[in-house]
Amino acid sequence: MLNVIVAAPAPFGTLCLPIDDDVTSGELAVQLSALCPIDQQYLSTVSGQSLAQANISLSACANGSSSLRVRLAVRLPGGKGGFGSQLRAAGGRMNSGKKSSNDACRDLNGRRLSTIKEAKKLQTYLQEAPQREAAQAEQARKKLEELQKEIERLESDVDGSSKKRRFDDSEYTEKSREIVDNVRGAVAAAMLKRKKHKKTESVTAQAGPIASSSKTPVAV
Repeated sequence: MLNVIVAAPAPFGTLCLPIDDDVTSGELAVQLSALCPIDQQYLSTVSGQSLAQANISLSACANGSSSLRVRLAVRLPGGKGGFGSQLRAAGGRMNSGKKSSNDACRDLNGRRLSTIKEAKKLQTYLQEAPQREAAQAEQARKKLEELQKEIERLESDVDGSSKKRRFDDSEYTEKSREIVDNVRGAVAAAMLKRKKHKKTESVTAQAGPIASSSKTPVAV
């Protein structure tokens, strides 16, 4: 009698099946068909030995032991694979992209290579300082010239707007003079007429009392 301990996928868990010594892997697959169809089963021992062939003796796989641990996996449909090769290719690209850094190493004088690199960078920076200063000065000069041009342009605009411009339109000027003269004449005529009317009213008012006094009888 052989006890076959089957590690089945969830939710079945671990199963223990007592079987005869002459049972083969194909017969075990038939017994496990209630859990998973035979064409979707993949049986193997815990050591990795495949039990895909139907005529493999389970007692021979147990090596004289009274128990045999078997792993039941489910076959999944898919393509030809290639995921492993893709991982290897990606790993190769990553390894090729890595740059070996030896900055922590030292030269024969005991100086770190990183310190030497920084010193070279500083020396190059100091050597290029005059060029940078000249470029900055040129840039500042250009900005100053642009600012001066802008100031001159604004000043010219202000001067041009403050200058007096002569309006030369003889026809408009003549009509304006005629209108002004007509208005002045009309105003003068109206004022003269008003003065005459006031003078007439004052003369009439003075003549009224005299006429009334002449008609009053005088006692003898």
